[in-house]
Amino acid sequence: MSDSAAVAAAGPARVAVRKTYKLFIGGKFPRSESGRTYQVQDSNVALASRKDLRDAVVAARAAVKGWSGATAYNRGQILYRVAEMLEGRREQFVALGEPAGEVDAAIDRWVWYAGWSDKLPQVYGGVNPVAGPYFNLSTPEPTGVVGVVAPAEPSLLGLVSVVAPVIVSGNTAVVLASPTRPLAAVTLAEVLATSDLPGGVVNVLTGTITETAPWLASHLDVDALDLTGVPDPQLAVELEQAAAGNLKRVLRPAVTPVDWSADPGTRRMTTFLETKTVWHPKGT
Repeated sequence: MSDSAAVAAAGPARVAVRKTYKLFIGGKFPRSESGRTYQVQDSNVALASRKDLRDAVVAARAAVKGWSGATAYNRGQILYRVAEMLEGRREQFVALGEPAGEVDAAIDRWVWYAGWSDKLPQVYGGVNPVAGPYFNLSTPEPTGVVGVVAPAEPSLLGLVSVVAPVIVSGNTAVVLASPTRPLAAVTLAEVLATSDLPGGVVNVLTGTITETAPWLASHLDVDALDLTGVPDPQLAVELEQAAAGNLKRVLRPAVTPVDWSADPGTRRMTTFLETKTVWHPKGT
C-alpha cells in the first residue's frame, strides 16, 4: 500500500486541542469573566479583569482561617508535596522554555521553605523577660491576604521565590503573574491544584499589571502587598500610595537586580508576619 493510500485509510488527520491557559481562583481554573484572552508565548492566555481580581481576593480571604489554622507541620508537608509534584513535571516546564537549572532551583526552594514552616515560631518567637510575676510570650502570626506582583524573570524560580514565603506561615496569596511569560505561573497552578493545597490559598491571575495591580493595591480586604515584580518605579510609588488606604504592609521592589539563585534568607517570610504578645500570670 502506498503512503498516500495508508493515510487515506487511516482517516482524516487529527487536529490537536489548542490549550487556553486560564486563571486559577479558589482552586479552580475559570476563564476571565470578561471573556478576554491575549496572545503570548505562542498561546492564548486569559486576560484578567477587575472582577476576576475581586473573585480572587474573596477566595483568598475565605481560605485564611483554614490555612492559618492548620499546623505548621501540615503546611510544611503540603509545600514539600508541591516540590514532589513539580519534580514529576520537570520536563514540562523545560518544554515551556524554563532553563533546567532554574526548574531544579525552584523545586529545591519549595523544599527549603517547607523546612521553615515549623521553625518560624521558634526563631522569631520566644519568652520575653519582664519585671513582674508574669510570663510574656511572643509568637509570629500570618498577616492575612497578601497581594503579590511576581517578577517577569525568571518566570518560575522568581514566582516560587515570592509565593512560597508568603504561604508557608499561613498567609494566602493573590498573585499577578508575569504578563510576558505567564505559562510557567499557570502550569505551576496546575501543580498546586494536585498537591493538597487548599483552594484559595494561592490564586493566580494573568494579564497586564497596569490593569489589575491598582485594584489589588487599593482593595480593602488585602492586608499586605509584595511589589517585587513591578517594573516601573513610578507605578510602584502609586501602588504603595494606594496601599496606604488600609495600612497594608508593603514590600517594595528591590533597587538593584535580585539574584534569585542566592540564599533567599528569611526577610520575605518575616515581612508578612505579625507578632502577637501574650501576658500570663505565674502560678503561686
